Amino acid sequence: MELQGKVVVITGGAGGLGKITAELAIKAGAQVILSDFSVDQLNETAAKIGATPVAADVSKEQDIINLASAAVGKFDRIDVWINNAGIWMPHTPAEEMDLNKVRKMFDVNIFGTIYGSISAIKQMKHQGSGVIVNIISASALEGRPLSSGYCASKFAVSGFTKSIREELRQSGIKVIGIYPDKMKTGLFNENKPADYDSYLSPEYVANRIVVNLQNKVQMEELVVKSA
Repeated sequence: MELQGKVVVITGGAGGLGKITAELAIKAGAQVILSDFSVDQLNETAAKIGATPVAADVSKEQDIINLASAAVGKFDRIDVWINNAGIWMPHTPAEEMDLNKVRKMFDVNIFGTIYGSISAIKQMKHQGSGVIVNIISASALEGRPLSSGYCASKFAVSGFTKSIREELRQSGIKVIGIYPDKMKTGLFNENKPADYDSYLSPEYVANRIVVNLQNKVQMEELVVKSA
């Protein structure tokens, strides 16, 4: 699809992959609504790249309903919705995980994606077209030791993505799952794994996402690994 003039919503967009994807979409001519819970960083990023900022916490359903309403109120439609927001936990044996942190991670990774997808579906069905892009993880493709909580959240997102794709086959709405391998991201903060320097750059992953969106026939599932 041509991104020129298209309306693109990106969650978790104040920095990292979301920010870079937004920049590339804007360069391709899209109108981008950028969202994040970090208001100051969001406003700074949006002003810098020329996006429209709408603060939202993806773990709160009403915030996401309001985000969709703001996008439609300003641009009358939503052509692409990218569920990018997500959090991670440091590597931990399953029996030692802080389950409160696991629940919070599920609220963001799983329910954030569900809330975003539902809001996008409702608007896109009204339009008769649209693309939902869920940023998942290669951690949804195989079990990984010391990462059971994070893998569980991403396996759930992958299953949800595959299911709504089949539900929406005849609707004019496309659903794309992106599975980046290990990527350099602010999710890790000070808990960077030992092999962090070998991880994918967010620029590389963002470019693959935008190129796939611009292809006449988009890949429904895109596993992004080192070139």
